[in-house]
Amino acid sequence: MTIKVLIVDDSAVVRQVLSQVFSQATGMTVMDVATDPIAAMEKMKQQWPDVIVLDIEMPRMDGITFLKQLMASRPTPVVICSSLTQKGTDISMQAMAAGAVEVIAKPMAGVKGFLEESANQLVQAVRSAAAARMNRVRVMPSAGGATLGGGAPPGGLAPTSNPLETRPKLSADAILSAPTGGNMFATTERIIAVGTSTGGTQALETVLTALPRTCPGLAIVQHMPEKFTRSFAERLDSLSQIEVKEASNGDRILPGRALIAPGGKHMMIKRSGAFYLVEVVDGPLVSRHKPSVDVLFRSAAKFAGKNALGIIMTGMGDDGAKGLKEMHDCGAKTIAQDEESCVVFGMPKEAIRLGAADEVMSLDTIAKAICR
Repeated sequence: MTIKVLIVDDSAVVRQVLSQVFSQATGMTVMDVATDPIAAMEKMKQQWPDVIVLDIEMPRMDGITFLKQLMASRPTPVVICSSLTQKGTDISMQAMAAGAVEVIAKPMAGVKGFLEESANQLVQAVRSAAAARMNRVRVMPSAGGATLGGGAPPGGLAPTSNPLETRPKLSADAILSAPTGGNMFATTERIIAVGTSTGGTQALETVLTALPRTCPGLAIVQHMPEKFTRSFAERLDSLSQIEVKEASNGDRILPGRALIAPGGKHMMIKRSGAFYLVEVVDGPLVSRHKPSVDVLFRSAAKFAGKNALGIIMTGMGDDGAKGLKEMHDCGAKTIAQDEESCVVFGMPKEAIRLGAADEVMSLDTIAKAICR
């Protein structure tokens, strides 16, 4: 199936560059472009898109209001394409909470060059969104206003190969050598390593807000652009009993604390005596992501072994599947989110296929498993 994309952005340059990027991708077509949500509504009366690429700050109606109306009337996959300013990232987090399934960061200046260089990321974001099962996305109540149409949302669009991707797909070997399989001596410290992608922002909110302050410390990789992870962590911190923060190099993994890998950096678990900390490093993309779940899980396998629990949740692709298998083989307990509760059953599916998961469970039961 061809993925029909509607681009809603008041910048003519952004509309032009995005149209060119998506038109060149196999299995993807630009259905139409619109300068603001009001114009988009008119176009959607004639034809409904599979994915909407949406700016936030636009004339006549802002993107958040449009998104809420859309999700209340006819849930449709939305990719937010927002600026890198602090204001932009905060508002984009509101959009993710309201039902957007992916977020792409764009700079305030040099937008044309950035979008052209980020073609691979843009195409993959749209493919991930198209594969999302919108009935699994929790959305905020509508802000009111006109409805946008009826009928069932698109679903079941399978991702196709990306001809724009020319770089080799690197494994965790690019950052950290494989574990040797030696026994890791036991400690009273227990840690949780979590990896997720598309649909993960809301999945993590479900899990973290259900955890008590006495829970083991968590190290988390959520595929998200640079600068967005800080706003994401701050939002979760405000909603949770536990402390949630964007990780800094050397932060300890402590009970009642969740550390989220910064966008654009890899995060590894390291051991210092009887306790654990995180190391935040730069490096190449691993499994075409930075941060990479495979890097986090490999470090947990190598330095924590049976003292760790590995959890892989909703997401497109296979990042984390091999790393979870390494954790499993080094004695860690491992969990994969089940298909029924995933927005995109990609990463957990690959982990299950490799025999990496000791248990497969629904999203609502993962917090209880962490506490056990």
